Amino acid sequence: MIITKHISLDKDCVDKMTPYVERHQGNFSAAMREIIDKAGKSGLPYNSSAIDNSLFNWMLNEICILIPDNVLNEVIDPMMVNSMRKLEDFLNYRFRELEWDIDLSLKSDNDTFPTEVLIELRGQAPKIRFAACILSQYLVKNSLERGPLEIRSVVNFNECIKVELSVSNKKDAQKSLNNFFGGMDDVIKTLKSHPAFWKSLIERHVLSNYNMVTVHRNYFEDVLANNIPLGEITIENLAKKPIHEIPLREMLSLIKEVYETSRVVDRVEIDKENIILFHNYRNKEAIEKIKKSLITLLECNGHLYDAKSTANMIVLAHRPEVGMKINEVVDNLKNSSSSVDHELLMFIAFLKGLKDIPDIPLSLTALGKRIGTSLMQEYEKENNIKSWNLETFQKVFGIINSKLHIECEWKLEGKNLLYTVRKCHIATDGNTFNKYICHTTREAFKGALSYAFGNRAELEVKKLLTHGDNFCQVAIRLP
Repeated sequence: MIITKHISLDKDCVDKMTPYVERHQGNFSAAMREIIDKAGKSGLPYNSSAIDNSLFNWMLNEICILIPDNVLNEVIDPMMVNSMRKLEDFLNYRFRELEWDIDLSLKSDNDTFPTEVLIELRGQAPKIRFAACILSQYLVKNSLERGPLEIRSVVNFNECIKVELSVSNKKDAQKSLNNFFGGMDDVIKTLKSHPAFWKSLIERHVLSNYNMVTVHRNYFEDVLANNIPLGEITIENLAKKPIHEIPLREMLSLIKEVYETSRVVDRVEIDKENIILFHNYRNKEAIEKIKKSLITLLECNGHLYDAKSTANMIVLAHRPEVGMKINEVVDNLKNSSSSVDHELLMFIAFLKGLKDIPDIPLSLTALGKRIGTSLMQEYEKENNIKSWNLETFQKVFGIINSKLHIECEWKLEGKNLLYTVRKCHIATDGNTFNKYICHTTREAFKGALSYAFGNRAELEVKKLLTHGDNFCQVAIRLP
């Protein structure tokens, strides 16, 4: 039964009904029926807010994660992505329906398969930020299989937000969404997955006034074992690539991030290719260990640095000219058209002139390690060595020592190897002992050992050869 009655409405009510009237092509009765039907289903006066407006705005401000895909699909039909014009009309209609007072402009170079999209939202700041996040997430998610749209920029000014998107690839598209709108997404998910752990950790940092140090287990293990800790695992995980493939500028930024957030040092400043670390350590041995770990870390990255330390600072200065000289020697060794033995003779000749190189201790440490590594690589290639053990290492390094005119003895007992140098002819010329050559050959041995066994080999120095002594000796142990 249809009952006809006359009603009067003020302009405000008519404006709120306009979207419904338009959707029903001017049929006012149909529009009223839809409004009444929705009000009946909700159990509340239609479009009334269940929470206070100030509380609602606060909630929007606190939202710092992306909404789940299933919720996004309920908010905006995934099929709407087939037309930018229809998507714009639908969202403007929804904003009016929700009384959010948002005006949306959605421009694209193609209505169906856009390669460039410009979103412009005007209204109250909390609401347009939230709307921009939802719409950007919707466009990125639903364009991945069609022509992935990457967020290029997000600009905020006054009560307006502009978001620019353009076609890209799936990886960069998803990454851009996290960068611009989901910065805390992974953090909050992690906090929720282990709330007790993170609550306790945060409380400890706060109670100690952020004087706690949080480092990788391998770094801590090196400290306990009295080794030089590097922290390369953390840096490689952040960079998602091996340490030797990280560009220097990125490497310095990662050192700053890791050393500051782990609280190993108080502050890190980067000046072009130089780096300054500020700390409050009082123990000179601790400061020296941090300095050496940084030099070794940057050396693994392929760069040589001078290091100086004061009471509260460690200053590292880049020395590319020394690195270039070392690269030249190593490249000659690797690129020799003849066997590696020929290049060993060239290496010996080079060692004789080491006194002419500035900053001898730094350059020789790096040179020795890289030469030792290169020698093992070349012998590995020439002799088709698939894996290293102490017996193989003894055999190969014994050959290297004979070429370097080093008289040595080996004593192999299971997983222990005692290595004794009785005479080093290149370091001792008559009554003259060259400490620089001795240092380089020792570092070459360490480089070879590190290449063959990585961190598995434990090296114990029993005696070092100095002028007047008869021999030097080290013990190598494998787990």
